[in-house]
Amino acid sequence: MAEPAADVERMEFQLALRRRGISDQAVLRAMDEVPREHFVAADYVEAAYADQALPIACGQTISQPYVVAYMTEQLEVRPQHRVLEIGTGSGYQAAVLSRIAREVVSIERYRTLADAARDRLKTLGYANVTVVSGDGFAGAPDSAPFDRIMVTAAAEQVPDALVAQLAAGGKMILPLGPRKGPQYIVKLTKKPNGELLQEELIAVRFVPLLPGQAREL
Repeated sequence: MAEPAADVERMEFQLALRRRGISDQAVLRAMDEVPREHFVAADYVEAAYADQALPIACGQTISQPYVVAYMTEQLEVRPQHRVLEIGTGSGYQAAVLSRIAREVVSIERYRTLADAARDRLKTLGYANVTVVSGDGFAGAPDSAPFDRIMVTAAAEQVPDALVAQLAAGGKMILPLGPRKGPQYIVKLTKKPNGELLQEELIAVRFVPLLPGQAREL
């Protein structure tokens, strides 16, 4: 009996991640557990498992699966960790993080996206994710410190407020670089004395991280 097309698609999705070097079993399991088709726009459901970024509302995107898996793996999330995510979007990255971490707080500047992601995550049962409509540059100081921080939009420099909210020994992953120039995923590790170690990883292209909370949308 032939396997359903959806099952074959999911198997190919997992194999593609492994072929590109994703090896952390917790990350692979999380990517398998989260139904990506529920996080993309209706017009793009058939392309949900293609390895490409897809448009969502408010001019934003859902990152390509490989980048989601890569950033999650590089963040080295463990079950006891509290994670801050900047840039909720559709909620997909937060859902993946939630399968590994103890708690995820996700901030989105567009109220429309925040409300939709909150409802989506609740409906799908991701009870350990809190979505906040607010300014990503400001982080979530009332909930700090965080063991891990992930930023899913490109900053031109590392936001000081986020560094302040990172626990000693914590790690932060973010795309860094000018809006129209080269951008790289950067991993920051905060030493016990507060010193930041910075490691440049792969070249990427992300929407820009914008200050403030959007007045509309």
